[in-house]
This record gives sequence, C-alpha cells and structure tokens, in this order.
Amino acid sequence: PPPTCPIPRHLPCPALMPRPLQVPMCWIRPLEVGQSHVVGEVTVTLIDSNHCPGSVMFLFEGTFGTILYTGDFRYTSAMQCEPVLRGRHIDRLYLDNTHCHPQRALPSRALATRQAAHLIRAHPQHHVVIGVYTLGKEALLVDLALEFSTWVVVSPWRLEQMRLLELPDVFTAEEGAGWIRAVDVAEIRCDTLVTWNALHPTIAIIPTGRPMKVTHPNIHLVPYSDHSSFAELREFVKWLKPCSIIPIVKGDMCQVYFQEYLSSAPQILPDFEVSKPVQESGQRQSQRRGQKPMSVWKRGPWCSVPRGVIYESPEKNTEKPEAFTDVKVPQHYCESALCTKEGCTCHRGEKEELRGEQLGAAPVSSEHLATGFAEQYLLTPLNVLKQNSSQTFDELVEDFFRKGDTP
Repeated sequence: PPPTCPIPRHLPCPALMPRPLQVPMCWIRPLEVGQSHVVGEVTVTLIDSNHCPGSVMFLFEGTFGTILYTGDFRYTSAMQCEPVLRGRHIDRLYLDNTHCHPQRALPSRALATRQAAHLIRAHPQHHVVIGVYTLGKEALLVDLALEFSTWVVVSPWRLEQMRLLELPDVFTAEEGAGWIRAVDVAEIRCDTLVTWNALHPTIAIIPTGRPMKVTHPNIHLVPYSDHSSFAELREFVKWLKPCSIIPIVKGDMCQVYFQEYLSSAPQILPDFEVSKPVQESGQRQSQRRGQKPMSVWKRGPWCSVPRGVIYESPEKNTEKPEAFTDVKVPQHYCESALCTKEGCTCHRGEKEELRGEQLGAAPVSSEHLATGFAEQYLLTPLNVLKQNSSQTFDELVEDFFRKGDTP
C-alpha cells in the first residue's frame, strides 16, 4: 500500500505554470503566501483560500482603500487567525458566491469524504471511478487512497501534475495497480458507464456541490465542494464586516443576504456606477449606428463578470462550430451539466444577438474601422470568423494594423 503522509498546507502552485500551463518563466514572479508585497503604490497580500492547490485570496491596500478578493475559496474558521485580516477594515469584498443561497446547504469536506467512503464500502466488488477537473479534489483522492490502502490510477499527465504539487505518493499511471481511478468529470457519462461495467462492475462518483442530472444508476453524487456553503459565507461576512459586497459570480446579487452584517462605517471606495457623461456617450454612438440605446456595460462579452478561477478539461469545447447561418453571436460556453449560475446564457437555450447588428453585414467602413473591428469581430471566436469569411477577415486585420491604431 502507498505510504501515509500529510498534505502540505501551502502547495507550490508556480510549479504548474512553466510545464503543464506552458507559461514562460520570464512572466512568473512567485509571491509568498502571508507576506505583503508592494507593487507600485499598491500593497498586495496573498492569503490561503482553502480551495484547490495554490489558490489564494488577494488583499489590496492603497489610497483607494482596502479590497479583499476571495476568488474561489472555502471558508474555514482558521481564517480568522490570519494576522492580515484580524481587525482589518474592508471597504469592498469581492465574494465567491457560488453557493450563496439559503437552500444550498453543504457538509464539510471531511463529512463528504466519509460519505464517499461509505458509498465505496457499500459496493465492495466494484471498481471506483471518480470524476475530477484539471485541478482540485486532490485531498479527497488522497484520503480515499489512504482509507482503502489502494493506489489511485491517473493519466500520465495528471501523475506528473501530482508530483509537481508534491502530494503524497498515492498516485500511479499503471493500469490495474489500484481499483480507484480518477478521470476527467466529462468522461463520466451513461455510455462510458455501460462500457466500464461490461468489463467489470463499476460505480462512478462525482464530487460536486452543484445540482447535476444523473444519467446512469451507477453514477453517484457526493456533496464535496471546494466552495463555501451558504452558512460558511454568512459566518465569514459576519466576522469580516465589510462595507460592501460584490459577487464574483454573475447573476446572483447575494449582498441582500448579508445586509445586517455589513459595516456602517463609510467606505473610501465609491460605488460602482457609470458616470452620466459616459452613459450619454455610449447612447449617442449606439444611435449613430441605428441601434437602441444601451448601457456601456453591455458592450462586453456575455457572462464576462469575473467568476473566479474555473479549470476546464483540455478535452472540452472540441466540437466544430456550427454553420454560420443565422450569424448569431455565440452564446457563452460553460459546463451546462454543472452550471447553476442564474443569468448565464447556457440556461436560456438561445443565442443572443449583438444588439441588432449581425456579423454578416457589409464590411466595416474605414472611418469606423477601430470601433467596428472591436465590436463586430473581437467578440466572436477567430475560427468562426475565418470560417465565415477568411479573405474579408484577413483584409480587415491587415488594414487595421496598417492604420497604426494598435500599440
């Protein structure tokens, strides 16, 4: 059986960047967790976010006030012992509101791990397949490997990643070495379960705190989440007492649930509002193009509000784009099976148009090339545009750069 050893508290996330993520070393500047770093006139401090390996919260301090950006995080009462947060006045809290709803109750990860172990014991003759993302849920895999004294079989690239993270030596790429296997969550489908069970009785476990449609009786959901439950979010906000909250997941304005816990002290940062001159400017430009007036905030790509760190499988989104017939702007792509974000286009079942303009319209005139190029083309994937009109696209790009409108 694999040796027993604890998981280190702070994992070397920078080790993932130059190899699996292919980030050049010249762009990497590792920052120590818990230490303050001065960048220009801003002081930034990294705080362990108790999420996936290497994930952190960012505390920004400067003349603008104090901002805490949680990113994806799982609150624990140990965070109240962080020296940089104790007694700290927070002007604005950017909060991971993935489970920000009173009905989204979740057990602790320790309890969810016990549920997974109980499920495995109930199927003693079965192989076990666990669906995970590119990064995350490593602690669950380690705990189950130690609980049942078995290796966890992973792909060669995932094994290299586990070693870069300096995790306990419970992983192997040797097929058949263990009866617990970790695969990408996208592989857990009805057809793959049928195939696996034809070879050997198999159950699949998907550790997730989000609702999901089960397509096979041998697929089991375990409420293991790396995001904070609603009760944990409430405890965190009640302790921190920020002046204001901004959710980082679009479509869920969760501040209403924590209004009673917000600080009454005036915040240094102004509210997020678009100034009247900017609004009027956006309306005039829309009217000149024959469009209905719209807010400048609706010019960007859909679902573009910060959602924290989302890790996707390399195999996802490999389908070829649909024929460019109705010239609709492609809807936001997300993991629809797991996505529960209100307002996300993946739940509407329809594609949104670019406010009356269609990409199949006549080429952009030279005097409006800069704005036309940005609005009409940059919001659409390049492969779709080139498929639609390769020659026109190349000509526009060459003309755009010839005019010297870019740095």
